[in-house]
Amino acid sequence: MSKDETLKLDDFLCFAVYSANHAFNRVYKPILDRLNLTYPQYLAMVTLWAEDGVTVGQIGDRLLLETNTLTPLLKRLESAGLVRRVRDVSDERQVRIHLTEKGRALRHEAEGVPGEIGACIERQREAIGTLTDELTSVRDTLLARLKA
Repeated sequence: MSKDETLKLDDFLCFAVYSANHAFNRVYKPILDRLNLTYPQYLAMVTLWAEDGVTVGQIGDRLLLETNTLTPLLKRLESAGLVRRVRDVSDERQVRIHLTEKGRALRHEAEGVPGEIGACIERQREAIGTLTDELTSVRDTLLARLKA
C-alpha cells in the first residue's frame, strides 16, 4: 500500500460513521422540532417509553451518556412537563425518572418518527436491521476493548 493510500478519508469506517451521524442529525432536526425535542432528549424519551421509572444511571448506561451530560437534559424535559425526577425512597442517592401524562401522550406523536427516518434512508427494513446489527457489534467491540 502506498503512502498516499493509507490516509484516504473516504476509506475510514470511523469517518463514514461520523459523517452519517451528522447527516442523521440534520434529517432528524425538523422531524423532532415538531415534537419540541432534541435528538438526545428523543433518545431519553424512547428509553422511558420502553421502561418508565428507571434511574438516571440506567438511562445513562443505555444511552452511553455520563450523568453530568444527562442531568441537564432531564431537567429540560422536566421543565417541558414531560418527566418528573424523584429521589428513590429506598436509596436517596438515586433519582428515578417518571413520565408525566404529557410525556406518555407524546409517544403517540413520536411513533411515526422511525418510519420517516426509514423513508429518508431508502433501504429495506432488512438492510437497515443488518446495518444496525453490524454497527452495534462494532460499538460493543470497541467498548469491550476500552474495558480490557
